Amino acid sequence: MTHPPGTDAQLSAILSLPALYIQGPGAISRLGECVMSLGRHALFVSDRDVGKRFAAQAAASVEASGVSFHAALFDGDVTRNTVAMLLADARALQPAIDVVIAAGGGKGIDAGKAVASALGVALVTLPTAASNDGPGSRVFLFYDEQHRLESVERLPRNPDAVVVDTSILAAAPVSFLIAGIGDAIAKRWEAEQCIGADRPNLLGGRATLTALSLARASDQTLRVHGVAALRAARSGRPDASFEAVIEASILMAGIGFEGCGLSVAHSMTRGLTALPPTAAAAHGVQIAYALLVQFLLEERDAPFMRAQFDFHASIGLPTRLAGLGLPNPSATDLSTIARLTCQAPHIANFSRPLSEADLVDAMRRLESMH
Repeated sequence: MTHPPGTDAQLSAILSLPALYIQGPGAISRLGECVMSLGRHALFVSDRDVGKRFAAQAAASVEASGVSFHAALFDGDVTRNTVAMLLADARALQPAIDVVIAAGGGKGIDAGKAVASALGVALVTLPTAASNDGPGSRVFLFYDEQHRLESVERLPRNPDAVVVDTSILAAAPVSFLIAGIGDAIAKRWEAEQCIGADRPNLLGGRATLTALSLARASDQTLRVHGVAALRAARSGRPDASFEAVIEASILMAGIGFEGCGLSVAHSMTRGLTALPPTAAAAHGVQIAYALLVQFLLEERDAPFMRAQFDFHASIGLPTRLAGLGLPNPSATDLSTIARLTCQAPHIANFSRPLSEADLVDAMRRLESMH
């Protein structure tokens, strides 16, 4: 089989996908048929705000399919203590839960994944904001009580179904879609670094041509349709550009990053979540900034960088740390970000070894380019 140039031909190619993906206006009405094919007793996991807004709609579809429905809601971050409380609620239910519906923008999806993983049951994801590509992936995150990234965990398989109601996503705050685009645009470039560095993907294997193609298609789709999709989001009405960007941000980017791997841009979340000002920025906003740092480490030329700055500006993504709430980063700030970034496992997925000094230099150069 032909494999992407630069990859280790001794590794097996591995690609993992969600079993079912449904996208479109009103798709939540099909939640019941998805759940019914997987079990008879469903647990809806989300943060309290998402639960107040969407649990009733989810329950109507699920119960109409003859499946029992229970909700477990939480406040705050996805910490180990939070998941332990959700699990206690789930295990107290009889008959036993056999399907988890993970609903939300990021936190609810991750919490539901953690609960489904611990219970060993089927998983359906229901994104309520297009802020990241987590709904279709195996990956979920734990944070500590100070909102610092604690660990990256993985499900044994991808979700059994992903239900993407674009009417819900178009009604969400536009800032979520901006963050989702920021998260997704990095996937092509991180994929190419992983492959070029002969590094395995997140599944421990070689990237398939399919995964690389989808990572590149995601980037192309976002650049063609991103601005128009934001206009649609501001109107609250999904159109063809909005549908394209949602598919690129959730499905294409999700398959692309798991099937190819991550690199500098996602490694930097270790450092950016350690400083209170930048930790408050959305994950995708952090990634968009970090991607520019990665480009400088790749020694991209001035025309290429100008094109990236222009695209970031058109979407509303940051090009300096000021856009993450840190207008005057100190030497200590940059050193902290760099030190923790170098501890991330994905930092090795690069064409050359990187040091803390390399990262500090790239961040300083980025600050001076405006």
